[in-house]
Amino acid sequence: MARRTDGDSVRKAQAGGAARDDLQSVAVIAATPRDAALLVSAEVAGAEISVICVGEGGKEDRAVLDRALDGAVRRGCRAVGSPVFLRGEGGDSREALVRELRELRPSWVRLTDPDPERVTYDPETGIPVHDEPPRLAAAALDALAAARTHQLESGVPVFVDCRRAAADEKLGAASASRYPRTANWLTEGFDGRLSAFLPSAAGVVRWFQPEAGRPEWQGPELLPGPRLMPGLSVVRDLHGFVHLLALRRTARKDGGDDVEIVHAAQYGTGRPLTPWHSLGSPNPGDRYKSREVGFPAAGFDRAGNFFVFVRNFGHSVSYRRQAPDGVWTTPWQHLRGQRVADDLVAVTTPQGEVELLARTRESGAVVRWYRSGPDGDWTEDRNVPFSPRPGSMAAGPEPGTVLFRDLLTNEPGIWWPGAPAPVPLGGSEGEGPLGGAPGVEVDGWAYTLLVRGGPGGMGVVGAYAEGRPDQGVWWNEAGASSPLTAAALRARTGMVTLASLTAGAQLAIAHRESRTGGFEFGSWYTA
Repeated sequence: MARRTDGDSVRKAQAGGAARDDLQSVAVIAATPRDAALLVSAEVAGAEISVICVGEGGKEDRAVLDRALDGAVRRGCRAVGSPVFLRGEGGDSREALVRELRELRPSWVRLTDPDPERVTYDPETGIPVHDEPPRLAAAALDALAAARTHQLESGVPVFVDCRRAAADEKLGAASASRYPRTANWLTEGFDGRLSAFLPSAAGVVRWFQPEAGRPEWQGPELLPGPRLMPGLSVVRDLHGFVHLLALRRTARKDGGDDVEIVHAAQYGTGRPLTPWHSLGSPNPGDRYKSREVGFPAAGFDRAGNFFVFVRNFGHSVSYRRQAPDGVWTTPWQHLRGQRVADDLVAVTTPQGEVELLARTRESGAVVRWYRSGPDGDWTEDRNVPFSPRPGSMAAGPEPGTVLFRDLLTNEPGIWWPGAPAPVPLGGSEGEGPLGGAPGVEVDGWAYTLLVRGGPGGMGVVGAYAEGRPDQGVWWNEAGASSPLTAAALRARTGMVTLASLTAGAQLAIAHRESRTGGFEFGSWYTA
């Protein structure tokens, strides 16, 4: 196993010596130094970076990585040691990766895309054609397996971000994620107790309150499950039960892997999940097509029907429906229309109907699908008046609304069907999706609370008069920075809770100081 020393002493001096508690411990794992350099270049201030390369690459490749690390240090990161090169040691690269992760003990791992999109498709061979060399996906899959093994051994969560190589670097790391960053990951059960769910290398991790309204939390605990990819959709049904959706990877007997959509539910806070149930794939039985499936979005209508949507291999939308009695009533159905990217968001309107919004693949605009009623056909609407930054759309806190960041300005905005234009919300700093909570009372008036990432990952909280975002939003720092967007929830008791993840990957909680007064929050504490 080779380690390089040139350039390392310079980076250590610039970084200021010993590691600091306020830095993220990040392991960048890639096939070659040049591939690693792309991931390093996306890191913002506050990262403590270690680099592991499966292959050593050439002299120029290593120089590119050195320049990327030096640039990261100038941005406020810390480079730990020198890059490690595994090729040449012999043996299994996954085993070598596990040994490195045991030594580094990172909380965060950055990888390239394990299932990159094709640029074209050869119908004669049935094989997609990619403009990225196969080594990138192979290295990412080895690193995912190693991170899973390390987490299972250590019992400490490891959070993974897989980044598309072809993404626009100017839009930020959140816009390059293969698996969308989980929004609205803090939920309330029917018993009033809160739970937080996040995806990790080894599966879903959960924190929960043993007693409603109390500051104590239990977790993180790894929920049993199959080999999931590092993404998660969290949806609450009409009864307060929590539903989780993810992608599962399974090995095929004839070689390669299948990727399918899976679903599990929590029917009681702190209780075990149901077994993960496979919903299959819109492109079943094809080892190449199933691997390119997008990430699922889902929602419940007023009758209790559960709709799951996903981008299929052809870049159209497919969906399945589960009836209120729990029976999946349809196989995967195809919604014809615009070709879409991975950004799918399901919202439930004030009338209780589920609608889908998706960012189009070619233009970056948004297309919407809706029904005229419970038994109506799906209709496509191409007149949605905004273009979002990739990875920024999320269901808004008020029924039927969608939050996003503008593609050109990065300013957050909100839109709902029927509105002639989106409402800008102010505050163009930060990246990633927004979240929020409706029905927050202040002096007898109802407000909607918003949360977003701000400068340097600092959490920012805003509020507007419920139903009137056009009257303006008042933004204030939340007092905690995080690699992920904070989550907000108003419990049935009126208590408002913010949840965040620290640089050290611990759950941090803050509560609103008054249940009817202003928007001041108490001190953050780790759960």
